[in-house]
Amino acid sequence: MVTAADQATRRDVAWATARRFAHASAEPAPPVRTPLGRAAGLTLAEDLVAPTPLPAFDTSAMDGYAVAGDGPWTLTGSARPGRPWPGERLENGHAVEISTGAVVPPGAWAVLPVESATTTDGRVAGPVLERGKHIRHTGEDTPAGASLAPAGTPVGPALLGLAASCGYDELLVRRAPAVRAIVTGDELAQHGLPAPGRVRDALGPLLPPLVAELGGRLDDLVHVPDEPVSALAKAVDAADAEVVVVTGSTSVGVTDGLRRLLAERDARWIVDSVASRPGHPALLARPRGGPYVVGLPGNPFAALTAAHTLLGPLLAGLSCRPLGALPQVPLLSRVRAPAGRTRIVPVVWDGAGVRAVGGDRPAFLNGAALGDALAAVPHGHEPGEPVPLMLLRR
Repeated sequence: MVTAADQATRRDVAWATARRFAHASAEPAPPVRTPLGRAAGLTLAEDLVAPTPLPAFDTSAMDGYAVAGDGPWTLTGSARPGRPWPGERLENGHAVEISTGAVVPPGAWAVLPVESATTTDGRVAGPVLERGKHIRHTGEDTPAGASLAPAGTPVGPALLGLAASCGYDELLVRRAPAVRAIVTGDELAQHGLPAPGRVRDALGPLLPPLVAELGGRLDDLVHVPDEPVSALAKAVDAADAEVVVVTGSTSVGVTDGLRRLLAERDARWIVDSVASRPGHPALLARPRGGPYVVGLPGNPFAALTAAHTLLGPLLAGLSCRPLGALPQVPLLSRVRAPAGRTRIVPVVWDGAGVRAVGGDRPAFLNGAALGDALAAVPHGHEPGEPVPLMLLRR
């Protein structure tokens, strides 16, 4: 049973602390082995280790001639990628025509680039080269057994290519956590211009790419009315996901039923409101035996900031990705934050710093649509002082 004292410690949590609470609360699912072709966007569950040296053999970095000793050199064959020179050792005064990526013959001193060479009657001439020039030596990039990427690294195109170059066919990864989104509100219109007294749903279109950007997999999105109150409970109970995101219903008004629902389910409170503007009513809890529930405010910009505050760190924790330190960049604009609160504003790059772009009222997404990041501004901030940034993808 959650006591009043326990819940009080999680209420009105400082913005940076709320992020840490969300990340630390995660209980990841077991990792799975996945073919390279399906691993993009997932997270390494173990270090990526080089099974052999890279490169695995001395290889030419240029098209030209592998040479031994001082020139001019007598040509004695060729070496191509996948077709090494068949001799045992290149003797002084001899050369092998070689292509980039081919095995350098044993005994070769250097590779003479083709543009620096002249050939006449089976002989090659060119400038004196220092030993090892234009040769990529065995293990030059990394020795066998070295860790190339730690567990917790997101799997992107470069990492997939690196894994393939090491001979991997599959990776041990953590899957993107499954998410169900529930958008609440009787006032929401889903198409066209809303009628008087209603507003267009902005969160339905916003949530799928946002969940993907934050590292989750949105399996389902449903719209639920405020009445009857049982509709929200049924939508939460029907979730076959690790995380349920509920927009609206997070405050304490007559139509806001999420907190009552969580209390009825004896939920463990992780964060019950955040000391930030906007996004204050955001919450994170876990009903006994159920999925994590992230409550986002109904106002679109407030919901966006709350998602970056709670949902992003939770999804990172469920994927065993580190929370990581946010970049600290000078904020050149004057932005006033209330005492005891962090104010979240959209910003754009301006040289080595950032500046606020405005359009940051809780229901207005204009600034976020144009911004490069969200800046978390503490009370008492002065222009030019650094602030943490949550980067946005546009």
